[in-house]
Amino acid sequence: MKRALPLVLALSLAACGVETATTAATALEIKRREMEQAKKTMEAAKMKIEQSTQQSLERAAQTDEKAKD
Repeated sequence: MKRALPLVLALSLAACGVETATTAATALEIKRREMEQAKKTMEAAKMKIEQSTQQSLERAAQTDEKAKD
């Protein structure tokens, strides 16, 4: 009986460690997915900005051509 109590306590503490590790791994996976989504969002925004810039440059060039005529 004297040996059973320390064993039960050790197993209980080990179970807490497993739960903590699982929780940390889950949180890490959530953050990884958030970062992945943020990168995709940033890339999409970057593409839209580049397209908008290109359109502005094209309009400016057309305006210059019309002004020369």
